[in-house]
Amino acid sequence: MYRIFCESYKNCINLFDKNSYRFKIINDFELLTNIGKYEEEKAKQSQSYKRISDLISYMKENINRFPRLKAFLWTLQSRNIEAKKFNVTNKEDLEEQTKLINSFLKLAYWY
Repeated sequence: MYRIFCESYKNCINLFDKNSYRFKIINDFELLTNIGKYEEEKAKQSQSYKRISDLISYMKENINRFPRLKAFLWTLQSRNIEAKKFNVTNKEDLEEQTKLINSFLKLAYWY
């Protein structure tokens, strides 16, 4: 699951214009693909880290709607990427991010 996510992210990030809404909401996914960067941002308590933490919390809360997330969340947890609510991300963005990750896991951006 994690490898699928990472490769799908790399494929997807290049599809969107850098000023587009989709690019803006997936840009923080880089922290999920780069554990070192995640740890750096966590230490700084950066906005990117807080948004990713909100997203992971949201995914956990909505696992029944998106069952593919269960295995993905487990792989994040095994890499010490954990949920923590900061409430810095609006619900609409969290929903769209979750749908995109679910699409990644369904191989929609896999090539």
